[in-house]
Amino acid sequence: MRVPVSWLISFFIITEGRDGFLRKNDGIETKRELVVNKKKHPGPVQEYELLLQVAYKGSKEKRDLRNFLGLLKPPSPWLHGPMEIIRAKATTYCSNQNGILRCACEDGYTWFPPSCLDPQKCYLHMAGSFESCDCHLNNLTQSVNFCERTKVWGTFKIKERFTKDLLNSSSAIYSKYATGIEIQLKEAYKRIGGFESVRVTQFRDGSIIAGYEVIGSSSASELLSAIEQVAEQAKAGLRKLFPLEDDSFRIFGKVQCSSIVFGFGFKNDEYTLPCSSGYTGNITAKCQPSGWQVIRETCVLSQLEELKKNFSVIAGNATEAAVSSLVRNLSIIIQQNPSTTAGNLASVVSILGNVSSLSLASHFSVSNSTMEDVINIADHILTSASVTNWTVLLQEQKHASSRFLETLENISVLVPPTALPLNFSREFINWKGIPVSESQHKTGYNYQTEIFPQNTSIPIRGRVLIGSDQFQGSLPETIISMASLTLGNILPITKNRNARVNGPVISMVIQNYSINEIFLIFSKIESNLSQPHCVFWDFSHLQWNDAGCHLVNETPDTVMCRCTHLTSFSMLMSPFVPPAIIPVVKWITFVGLGVSIGSLILFLIIEALFWKQVKKSQTSHTRHICMVNIALCLLIADVWFIVAATVDARVDPSGVCIAALFFTHFFYLSLFFWMLMLGLLLAYRIIFVFHHMAISLMTAVGFCLGYGCPLIISVITIAVTQPSNGYKRKDVCWLNWSSGSRPLLALAVPALTIVAVNLVVVLLVLTKLWRPAVGERLSQDHRTTIVRMGKSLLVLTPLLGLTWGFGIGTMADSQNLVWHVIFALLNAFQGFFILCFGMLLDSKLRQLLFNKLSPLSSLKQPSKQNSSDLSAKPKFAKSFSPLQHTGTYAFSHTEEPSNDIKLTQFLSTE
Repeated sequence: MRVPVSWLISFFIITEGRDGFLRKNDGIETKRELVVNKKKHPGPVQEYELLLQVAYKGSKEKRDLRNFLGLLKPPSPWLHGPMEIIRAKATTYCSNQNGILRCACEDGYTWFPPSCLDPQKCYLHMAGSFESCDCHLNNLTQSVNFCERTKVWGTFKIKERFTKDLLNSSSAIYSKYATGIEIQLKEAYKRIGGFESVRVTQFRDGSIIAGYEVIGSSSASELLSAIEQVAEQAKAGLRKLFPLEDDSFRIFGKVQCSSIVFGFGFKNDEYTLPCSSGYTGNITAKCQPSGWQVIRETCVLSQLEELKKNFSVIAGNATEAAVSSLVRNLSIIIQQNPSTTAGNLASVVSILGNVSSLSLASHFSVSNSTMEDVINIADHILTSASVTNWTVLLQEQKHASSRFLETLENISVLVPPTALPLNFSREFINWKGIPVSESQHKTGYNYQTEIFPQNTSIPIRGRVLIGSDQFQGSLPETIISMASLTLGNILPITKNRNARVNGPVISMVIQNYSINEIFLIFSKIESNLSQPHCVFWDFSHLQWNDAGCHLVNETPDTVMCRCTHLTSFSMLMSPFVPPAIIPVVKWITFVGLGVSIGSLILFLIIEALFWKQVKKSQTSHTRHICMVNIALCLLIADVWFIVAATVDARVDPSGVCIAALFFTHFFYLSLFFWMLMLGLLLAYRIIFVFHHMAISLMTAVGFCLGYGCPLIISVITIAVTQPSNGYKRKDVCWLNWSSGSRPLLALAVPALTIVAVNLVVVLLVLTKLWRPAVGERLSQDHRTTIVRMGKSLLVLTPLLGLTWGFGIGTMADSQNLVWHVIFALLNAFQGFFILCFGMLLDSKLRQLLFNKLSPLSSLKQPSKQNSSDLSAKPKFAKSFSPLQHTGTYAFSHTEEPSNDIKLTQFLSTE
């Protein structure tokens, strides 16, 4: 037996507007059209649509139901005046086939592709010329796209100037054009079989492009053919009223999009309309496969615009009372105007953001009544119905939802402890604030909340647990907790992640305090979703981040997460560290820093012990000055990094993080600028062979370059970015890498530039040493020093350069484990590399160190010989004959106390 299920649609010719009414009924249902004829009366004639759900079984009940509907009287309590129902027709019938609801149109009605009934759960199925709508649902309560009358669309151009009033359907000029066009077209089409009505749907710019739709009861092909046959008659009628553009009259049997508001259109058409009365701005829709989709909307209540102007006036000398009054007015305006537009959302976010910034800067406190107003505003713009408008807003302002969440948190911390406790429980957001007491030492903190999703009686719960061990020593003043389901829908998910928020978004704000461990328990919104990830909203990078959070336990209905505050060395240039390698990277970081600091201290001690011996020549003296300052800068930078790693960047009441960050930035820059000085010194000694600069002047240049330039860069960076709170990241104590000024570039760009310059210098030096020009023979001591410098620089520069090069790798591909491990290794052990390549490869320092430490050094003093004997017969370690090798040789005395003569071979052609 066929089991039909459908809806009833009634049309009333009364006043402008459309209202829907739905009555549920278990069983088998049908859809019928009820046409009501109201006797003529003065005033405009409009249409209303009434939807009723009814049921029937078999053809007899269907016939009886039709007769019954024909005898119905219109619902007089809300429609005044005499009326008469003249026609009732079934439009849609449905049957259940193997668990699938299959619906089709009655004669004279058709689906309007591509959607049918519920666009999310139904699809059009073609079987030859027969179209049916197949749905995976048990009822039609969410259906919006019913079978419709057959429609044909037409356009033509009027050669007159377009005015914006033609976009407003309530304007006099719109009514004048639309009424004239409809009268002429009805006159032309009234003899067509099955013709029922014609209606102007739109006017567009381009002269005046008029669009209309014709509705009939015959098939689409029959109606289209009949209209084309009387096209000339229609044109003649229209020309009586307006000058038409030749060949502009067109008829369409199919269109991509059609709606009451935007009319009809084809793929990728865009249509912009002014907002309705009481609003400023425009709304733009684009014709897409799913129909008209709003892509831009700036409709703002005129009262909100006035409020924004008022805020600009009081911002200069605002008081707490003025700010509270403004928030109160905003709350009243929002609650008096229930409709939420994308433009209104943008204005509310902007006004609250300005209130937050002004209050923070002026150290205003927020009263309990003002906080309640803020939560009422938030509840209004976080309704389930507002999600669509948030989606439109985020297309234009992609960080609006993040700014709104941050604003709520910033305003919340301005509530003084004396105004607490407070608890606001609303439909779409819950807020709780408590003053912290000594009881937290024993009990910790426990927050529980529940929110009821729409159309369900099962609550979604959230719980936060902070152990008593996290409240040792001094206590924070307040703890603020917020929870919302809607925030999870409007905070964007990273495009390459196939995931969605499946629980409440819980915000915990504990100002001026560090929490190292927190447990969160969430109810699942949809229990069938798998592979949960514990994440937090990262305000620095404006996306979900799982660093420091991991899954503890999962049940069919709940998820437990544990989050910790972690800082690792690989966070220096990396936006993220994959949670799987955080323990490894952290271990490498602190072991490496320990080895590095020990190595640098040893390096500086050795330099101090042998300072007089290593600074005998000008070049050697300057080189060791550079090396000592490189080691000193890295040592201090490592110490400040450890300080920064122990600071919670989200708390930092005394500015310890800012101070640690500034000095870490400064000394890392100094490290690289001293490396640059070392490279320039090497180039200077090779290129300007016979030029000698005074040691004092060279030292002064080194200190200006090594500390002056980094100081300028560091001060400018903090001065430009700190006023807007863009200097440091919010999740870790390091330079920010979010959109905007990106202060991390103030370290990465100079460092990588210096590495590149030093590599060029090394290549230049090697070239000069390989083929020295005539007259450019250096003294043996300078040549030896330069060779030592070349070896040190050649090894040091790639190591330091590769370190920061891998840092760029962690930024570009933050999920790659290899980048993070290599980056942490090379950075953490920098001090050890300097000890090895800056000192232990220096043969003179090795010899001095060996002589100093060897207990047998006193027994190995070289026997002194008479200088005249040495002059008569030079002694070599082994038999040597210059004739055995073809090349250029030079003999010279060393600067050592010994009178031994060394042979230095510069060029050999063997």
